[in-house]
Amino acid sequence: MKKVIGSCIGETSPIKVSFISKEMPQVGEYVSLTYDGKNVLGMIESLVRGSVSITEDIFDPKTIQKIREIEGDDHYIRGGVRILGDLQDNLRIPRTPAPPGTEVLPASKSDLEEIFPLEKSLKLGSLISQDQVEVRVDLEKMFSRHLAILAMTGAGKSNTVAIVIDGILKYHGCVVIFDMHSEYDINYQNGSSKVIRPEINPKYMSFVEIKRLSRIDAKAYIQERYFAEAYRLVQEEIRNGDINPYDFIQSMRKILEGWSSGETKFQGQDVSKEKQIVDVINKLEDMKRRYSSIINLAAGKILTKLELGKANIIDLGSVDESAAEVIVSHVLRHALENNKKWLRKDEGQANLNYPIFFVLEEAHLLAPKTRNTEAKFWISRIAREGRKFGLGLCLVSQSPKSLDPDSLSQANNMIILRLVEPQDQRHVQSASENLSDDLLKQLPSLNIGEAVVLGLMTKIPALVKIDEHKNKEFGQDLAVIDLWKKSSQEKKELIQKQRNEIRNLGGDY
Repeated sequence: MKKVIGSCIGETSPIKVSFISKEMPQVGEYVSLTYDGKNVLGMIESLVRGSVSITEDIFDPKTIQKIREIEGDDHYIRGGVRILGDLQDNLRIPRTPAPPGTEVLPASKSDLEEIFPLEKSLKLGSLISQDQVEVRVDLEKMFSRHLAILAMTGAGKSNTVAIVIDGILKYHGCVVIFDMHSEYDINYQNGSSKVIRPEINPKYMSFVEIKRLSRIDAKAYIQERYFAEAYRLVQEEIRNGDINPYDFIQSMRKILEGWSSGETKFQGQDVSKEKQIVDVINKLEDMKRRYSSIINLAAGKILTKLELGKANIIDLGSVDESAAEVIVSHVLRHALENNKKWLRKDEGQANLNYPIFFVLEEAHLLAPKTRNTEAKFWISRIAREGRKFGLGLCLVSQSPKSLDPDSLSQANNMIILRLVEPQDQRHVQSASENLSDDLLKQLPSLNIGEAVVLGLMTKIPALVKIDEHKNKEFGQDLAVIDLWKKSSQEKKELIQKQRNEIRNLGGDY
């Protein structure tokens, strides 16, 4: 006979019931209610413990102690259950509420195992409340409807990303990780990683991308005009084969210096007295100093370097934020163009002919809420259109409140680990229809590696203990005291070595 958790009390509704219990269940535990010929599944989303005798009207601790001596630890548990659906009717919400007094029972393991799919699924972990039940999500719905992995620093975000990547590699998928901290080049259980240098051939760059690297201000219209014309002329030289593969920036400078000296004319005009040309030359030199390692006319298209069945890591750990934005927008733009050609059967023009799943670390920097970037434009566009062209997105952020709400709202699947900041919580809730107030209240109390999983990839919201990736410990804090001690010891040993060398030479110190 099943243990009864409690009984429904008060007014009930088709979507929520309250219950009273003498035993303490767990928040996130699944329960079943049988009534009107239905077997209804629910989740405990809130719990409070109280006493009929010890109320808020008592202000004397001695009185409380006397009541406890008489009644002992007599108390009640009151909880709230969110109705998830009828197990016998494909989890549709019942049209009638449960009668008061209906027993609330623990959901059976067999019922829960039927909910989490086995085919075409990705295993995330196990239920927090029933750890013998594996939590699997629908991989195709995760891909087509996009994913957001959100958490405060140190909550287990990177480990969760690695679990997702490994799950996709199990199906020989193509994953591209924009790795902002150079941490995902690890040994995956279901495949290997491939690190791709962030090099861009200017022949394939848009003007907006090269302008971003030049750091020409949006209001500097005259500088932009000179820069744009020099860029156009160099692009012509590239197409005609009249330029050394490594002289892109130098060729632009040569054109600008020609206008500045008066040797050549700018669109038929003498602009030798224009100070803005010198400003553009200086910014070009600054761009060369900053980004000569990523601007390379000898480089092919980044898409041609991707490999199916591997974690393709575009290592952005060594570049600044501006370069990261450009590289991300460049890759996403070409991926969308490529997959449109592929699906239109223009395979002779497409570099790749398979779906791609993009993981964007530090998504709040690439698609910020408060300013427009080219990366934000393409992230938003793929979030809206990507599913039609075989492009999936995973937005990863420890600062959801700083992330573009339009892009976040397109992520119809979420894995939310511990979030304490109220603004982060509200921003996430506004982007998700499935995150109830009661589930929202659980986010600050989650332990490391625990998450709320919800969206189209799972039939029901779940509180999950994410599996620990076996190949690397992510996000570990530095053992600073040990490092200080080690450095101090090394310094002492170096001094002693130098003293010994002086002694051997017969000197003094």
